[in-house]
Amino acid sequence: MRRYLALSVIACLTYSLVAPLLSIAMTDIPSTTAVFLSNSVMLVAVGAVLAYRKRSVTTYLHHRYSPHILAMGVLLAVGLLSYYRALSLGPVSVVVPIFGLFIVISSFVGILAFEEAVTPRKIAAIAASVLAIVLMAI
Repeated sequence: MRRYLALSVIACLTYSLVAPLLSIAMTDIPSTTAVFLSNSVMLVAVGAVLAYRKRSVTTYLHHRYSPHILAMGVLLAVGLLSYYRALSLGPVSVVVPIFGLFIVISSFVGILAFEEAVTPRKIAAIAASVLAIVLMAI
């Protein structure tokens, strides 16, 4: 199996448990606090991986793509704050599918901004994804 496929499956399986665990935790913990605590764990874990691999972050602070990373960080913060708050207010079975529309939107961005190939199969998959998400969320 190609390594990226195995990592994709691991990411899918582990991330699938995030929303249910958050939903439980946020019955007593405010959503912004949950964002801070969970991302603090992520920061420490990623820092440990960087240290283990002997990778320096400072090398990339002035890289030509650093502004892209910073913009992504802002978008990620807004997205996570919104996602966690939505999970604290609504059912996982509705919030997660709506959040999952990012897959469709990202696909369109890839097609439009990066001129990725558009095939009938991709169009059908995107349409099926939208239909599935709408059906799950209503």
